[in-house]
Amino acid sequence: MPRRGPRAWRERLRIYLAQHAQALVSALGRLWTRPLQSGMTAAVLGIALALPAGFLLTLQNLQTLTADWDGGTRISVFLSLSADEQRLESLAGELDGDPRLNDIRTYTPDEALEAFREFSGMDDALALLDDNPLPATLVLSPRRDLPASEVAALADELSGRSGVDQVQLDQEWLQRLHAIIELVERGVWVVGLLLGAAVLLVVGNTIRLAISNRREEIIITKLIGATNGFVRRPFLYEGAWYGLLGGVLAWLLLELSRLWMGDTVSGLASLYSSGFHLSGPGISGALQILGAGMVLGWLGAWLAVSRHLSAIEPR
Repeated sequence: MPRRGPRAWRERLRIYLAQHAQALVSALGRLWTRPLQSGMTAAVLGIALALPAGFLLTLQNLQTLTADWDGGTRISVFLSLSADEQRLESLAGELDGDPRLNDIRTYTPDEALEAFREFSGMDDALALLDDNPLPATLVLSPRRDLPASEVAALADELSGRSGVDQVQLDQEWLQRLHAIIELVERGVWVVGLLLGAAVLLVVGNTIRLAISNRREEIIITKLIGATNGFVRRPFLYEGAWYGLLGGVLAWLLLELSRLWMGDTVSGLASLYSSGFHLSGPGISGALQILGAGMVLGWLGAWLAVSRHLSAIEPR
């Protein structure tokens, strides 16, 4: 007698899994028998999933690009024209060892002029000058983890040093860029939620039509004793299949877009001496897209079945 309990439990589990496997395969078979309708539904879902995923992927690439720029935050300290090289080295020595700084570079007036000549290519115009108009300069690199407020405070502190004529903080444009990216990121999440709701509606309407077309079959199934859970199961798997197919199409759209735009973006980045290249969703991103599609498809089917299946009862 004690052994009959575990055997009965295993038998019930086997039957339960067999029913799910049958529902899974039969749902795929129904999609296969309606290739045009299934393909159009999957295409709509693929586009709806690809848009927010593409926006998020674009944001991730922008954040990767600007992460390098964050390390490029500089404080340029321009000394007065009367300051000599000794004052330049003295100021650099005062700042050496400051825990807020990663790097200190000094440029004498001649070195600053040579750097400007290489950068601008204005050799002919510079040759007409009688005197060097550029002052001695220090270029300071703050720590990457230094808060923006402390960087600004450091710049204010440097402007009060003896012999300093002007301090330029190359950070404001980067802060504006980060603010724009944050605003766009929130907008992308709003668009993603709206398109997610659209996926639910598309799947829900498709499953509603499937329930309507199989009304007589559902009534007969219930007459012979089938529970609502048994009847509901194939429709839930059908919704999950739609979501999976939509996720596959979304992933293909993203990869094709990356391949199409990748060389152009890399070429543009190389003009600015950058090795940046577009990143795709990768394996993790692909799994997330497929998972999101299946969850949304299943949820849309569940909403439709919960609403319409209870209205179909044998008389």
